[in-house]
Parts: sequence; structure tokens; C-alpha cells
Amino acid sequence: MQPFSHVFGQQGKKEHGFDNVKTSNSAWDTNLIAASSRHISINWNASGGGAFAILPLPTPFGPLPHGFPYKLPELIPLARSHTGPVLDTDWSPFNDSVVASAGEDGKVMIWKVEDSVFEGWGQEHWEPQDFDPVARLDVSPRRVGQVLFHPTANNVLASTTGDHIVKLWDLENPENPRSVLSGHGDAIQSLAFNPAGNLLVTTCRDRKLRLFDPRAGGEAGARVTWMGERDSIATTGFSRMSDRQVGLWETGGLTNIKTMTIDQTSGVLMPFWTDNNILFLAGKGDGNIRYYEYEHDQLYALAEYKSSDPQRGMCFLPRRALNVSECEIARAYKVAGSSIEAIAFIVPRKSESFQADIYPPVPSSEPALSPSEFFAGKTASPKLVSLENGSISFGAPPSTLPSAPPPHAAPAPTRSTSAPAPAPAPVPVPAISIHVDPTPSPVVIKSDPSPISPAELRMLVRSQTIPEDEPSVSMLKDENARLNAELREARAQIRNLELQVESIKANARKAAALLDS
Repeated sequence: MQPFSHVFGQQGKKEHGFDNVKTSNSAWDTNLIAASSRHISINWNASGGGAFAILPLPTPFGPLPHGFPYKLPELIPLARSHTGPVLDTDWSPFNDSVVASAGEDGKVMIWKVEDSVFEGWGQEHWEPQDFDPVARLDVSPRRVGQVLFHPTANNVLASTTGDHIVKLWDLENPENPRSVLSGHGDAIQSLAFNPAGNLLVTTCRDRKLRLFDPRAGGEAGARVTWMGERDSIATTGFSRMSDRQVGLWETGGLTNIKTMTIDQTSGVLMPFWTDNNILFLAGKGDGNIRYYEYEHDQLYALAEYKSSDPQRGMCFLPRRALNVSECEIARAYKVAGSSIEAIAFIVPRKSESFQADIYPPVPSSEPALSPSEFFAGKTASPKLVSLENGSISFGAPPSTLPSAPPPHAAPAPTRSTSAPAPAPAPVPVPAISIHVDPTPSPVVIKSDPSPISPAELRMLVRSQTIPEDEPSVSMLKDENARLNAELREARAQIRNLELQVESIKANARKAAALLDS
């Protein structure tokens, strides 16, 4: 149980987070917030369609960069191009400036963040300039509920749709999904890759837990997270008596190892795994974060971070961005009311030297595979980086799906208001529809982890090269310029309306104060 038995949570100062945050009111159940080691994205409550905000992260548990105000201005630059509410975002593990967004409009969009956009925020004569996507994917006629980047292959993205399908995309050739995973009987609630990315697990509202080979199909089948490189996953959900539960599952046959009742609160438990064998459980609607050490198929309670401010969403910082000099083993960013709070989890140590026992190698920013290698069937362990000296190593050999017995669906914890019923008999699993191009087009892959340029990302949405001297190109450019001008004008009108709304609210508050006096 050592050395983490004395881990404690410490809330950061206000200037380490953000205030005046306008979180989306969408009822779709995701974590609302995501983080790279340099930026945060959060689903935003905005007029004129869907939007999310992109904010700079503080230096390791210190103040915000560039004199950036922790209390956000009333109007800030937003990523607005979705025509319906933004439901989920995820940052590339290999480029801290690239983020994907999923929306109610059935689109996935890719965005590239330039640091210059954060300069001068809130200062006199400053005008917000909204972000523009560098790529758009038409994923589904219905909503796209979740997006998730692949952990070892660069530019590979998974998305879930309102018609209960998971699609995998090669963002360097995105005209069609490279793999389609079906078989879900209801809305997909969450998904997670194992560390090598050759297995994908989903939870579903039909109370089933499913395990896929994301390239070849094959189904072996709340909230779910993979428990590091071991062949175990953790799910959270509800019993038939509405108890909040966490379940541990062995992936070889989706056998339930252990189910543990937490409490009877109604909010969903959001699970987060860290590479030092700690499982964090954050409840939506309450302010507590429980954490457990996993050992010998058991969860041992370590402690509980308590707060009177309930959390609507949460994310954890990539571990390569932690403050090792303060023995910080994890950092959460909590969405509470109109603020984002930083919470550091610290192991108390007196020594100022590097604490190797609490800092195992962590996933690096270097991909182990290209998209073409991944979809061609190659599997690789994730690249790991030492937080002490930056040396690169490789993780454990990847897990694989069992060959026998045949894969099946296993029940997952979920909310139910019906009376207890006998467990249903196993039913045949529907066939999975897979489309994998056996001869993918050659792709030039950058071997270094340097940021993707806007020109490279724009190539994501081009299906063919059009000669510049054709008349259609000039016409398309003129039409594009006209539409961009109309879009800028519409955004300016939206900003003016938002300012008028804020002015009306301020006057209403003043009037109410006068009446009270």
C-alpha cells in the first residue's frame, strides 16, 4: 500500500484556475472538459449553435501564462463552427495544440491552437477572434456523442454516433471511416482504448459491456476506464437498487472480478486511472473525489478529497505535465458552477530529489505508429518517457482478444428503476460491420512529434488534388471568401446580442438590489 497511503488532495488558488466560466447546459452525459499539457477545452453555453472554449493551462500549478486573467472576460474567443451543441472534446496525445470536437450536428471537427490567440485577452481595445476548424468530418446524420484519440497511433480518432455505432478514422485520409463497430442495442455511454490501442471497450445504455478489436471487429460483449497495461477494466454505474457501484472486469472473457458499492447518491461516478495504480472516482453532483490503490484484484481505499462545491465535470492532466518537484502524482481540473478549479494530489515528501518510486514512466508525446501502420494491422506498445531524465522506453506487450471461448456480452453496472429480475440467458451477438480498405493509399508520416501545420491538417478533408488553373478553383475561393465574410458578420451580431443580454442582466441585478434596499 505504500507509498500512496498518505496522498492528499490540495485545491489550487483561484489564479491557478478560471472564473466566469459559462459551461454548456446540454444534458448529454460527458465530462464537459478535457486537457492536454498546454490547454483546456470546455463545452460552452453560447448563442448561435454549438461552441466550446479553449483556454491556456497554468505553468505547473502556478499562475496563468502571458498575464492571462483568471476571471474570464464576458466575451472570449470560441470554437463555434458546430451548428448544434458541442457534446465532447479530446486532445491529441501527440500534439498538445490539436483538439477534436463532437457535436449534436453529427460532425467531428479538428482544431489547431495558435498561442498568439491568447495575447492581450481582456485588455483595452481587445477584440475576440473565434477559432476556425482545420478539418470537418461528416460522421453521422445524428449526433456524435464522444470522440477519443488513439493512444499509440498518430491521427487515429474514434467517434460514437446516435445510431449506436463506433467509427474509427484515419485523419490523414478521412473521406470514409476505416472501421465501423456495431452491435450496441442503445446509446453508447463511454469508450476507452487499452494502452496499446489494439482493444477498445465500450459501455452502453443496454446494460452491456463490449470489447472490440477496433480494426477487425469481433465483439466480446455507465462509464469505463482501462486499468493501465494489465488485462483489467473498471466500470461505474448503478445497481438495481440505485446504489452507485464500481466493477472490476478481467478482459480475457469479460469476467466480473469484483463489484463494490460506493453509496446511494444519484450522480454518475466518473472513473480516472493513473499509471501508479490509483483509481480516482469523481461523482457528478457532489464535491467528493475518492481514490483507491489497485493491488491483487482488490481496491484499497486511500482517502477522499471533499468539497462543498459540486462538480459538473472533470478531467485529469496528462502525467508528463505534472510538477514533480512538489511530488504531485495527479492533477484534476474540476468544473464547478461558473469556475474551473485545479486540484493537485500530492505525496508528502521532505526530500527535494526525484522520487522514482512514485513516478513510473508515463506516456510520451511521441506516437508509436502511423495511421497506415495501425490500420494495416501493426500493433506496438506505447512509448513511455521518464519524468526524471526524459529517456524513452516501451510499455508492456499489448493484450489481445481471447480466441476461445467465443466472445460474448457481459452486463455492466447501470441505472435501473425496475424490480430485480433473473439474469438473462446469453444471446447471440450481432455481426459487426467492418470496412477496412485492404490497400490504403501511401501516406507520408512525420517521424518527429513536432506540431502539425495548418496546411497539413487542411489536407485531412481533401479527397483529391484539384489543379490550381481550373476555373472551379477560383469560383470555390470566391464563394469561400463570401461565406467567411457572412460568418464573421453573423458572429459579430451574436457578440453584440450577448453584450446586450449581459447589460440587461446587470441592470436587472441593480434594480433588484434597489428594491431589496
